[in-house]
Amino acid sequence: MKIKLILIIISVSLLACKKKIDEPAPTNSEHMYFPPTNTSDWETKSISSLGWKQNAVEDLKKCLAEKNSKSFMILVNGRIVLEEYFNGHTKDATWEWNSAGKTLVSAATGIAQQENLLKVNNAVSQYLGTGWTSEPLVKENLISVKHLLTMTSGLDESSELGVKSKLTYVADAGNRWAYANVFQKLMDVVSAASKQNFENYFNAKIRNKLGMDGFWNDGFIFKIYNSSTRSMARFGLLALNKGKWNNEQILNESFFSESTNTSQNINLSYGYLWWLNGKGSYMIPGSQSIFQGSLVTNAPGDMYTAMGASDQRIYVIPSKSMVIVRMGNASDPANPSFAVSGFDNALWQKINAVIN
Repeated sequence: MKIKLILIIISVSLLACKKKIDEPAPTNSEHMYFPPTNTSDWETKSISSLGWKQNAVEDLKKCLAEKNSKSFMILVNGRIVLEEYFNGHTKDATWEWNSAGKTLVSAATGIAQQENLLKVNNAVSQYLGTGWTSEPLVKENLISVKHLLTMTSGLDESSELGVKSKLTYVADAGNRWAYANVFQKLMDVVSAASKQNFENYFNAKIRNKLGMDGFWNDGFIFKIYNSSTRSMARFGLLALNKGKWNNEQILNESFFSESTNTSQNINLSYGYLWWLNGKGSYMIPGSQSIFQGSLVTNAPGDMYTAMGASDQRIYVIPSKSMVIVRMGNASDPANPSFAVSGFDNALWQKINAVIN
């Protein structure tokens, strides 16, 4: 009888252990928050409530200040956890996104497609007319809207000017990945397809719906978006939610999924003007070399990123329901252009010390 009782107790204990092992890990069930579009109100969340390390925050802020940052934000489930400004910058001040603004152009292109104004698989010449490059017509007609989205147009990338005389043949479209300013022709495509100025279309379809501020500045070389840090964070929040804002699917989820996954088989770490972490290899601007490993080794593998010169960044990390924004001057003044560099890894080392 005693042996039978012991066996029953052991069986119950084993079942209890099995149940505990089989139970899924707790998830963050907090609902997603979207800041209102008509006020400056924005919910916050404390570092302590997330179990993060408050004693590591000062080291992160020191690093940001020393690396010429102007602003830095962390959102979790849409709520502000950390918001810092440096060197006289304020929450209302605008700053340039540089090439991080490419993601805005990608989103506008996707919206134009879902409104049946264009198709990304169509030739660019269908919208801009023939002769928009200096290529032979047979080569120009190979270039689709998607080739501009994926940096695989085959056009010469050596000049920063996207004018016709500089848009010359290097390879057939789809056969070569090269980071180039020709992506700006997407603005002309959207403008032609929608029969309106690109900025007006962008404002109506994205900026105003998210409550962003900001404007497109007509620079000598190309258009650059300028906005406050919070506006950059708003777009990051749209990206975290796969094109959805509150109850409105602003950008079709399937297009957004294409945008944030490998878009071609040459540079695995590139989508539709978004940079992708956690892939097996990557390429960088100005080089045809393929580097093995992940783009930012210290960052989560599921991260996708808007990256611009002088280290403008929107990091989006779905597994952590997190958006991180950094704006400012170049962390390394000697390398002010695009920086898939030590900056991202160094910054993520400081971020990890806080959040892990």
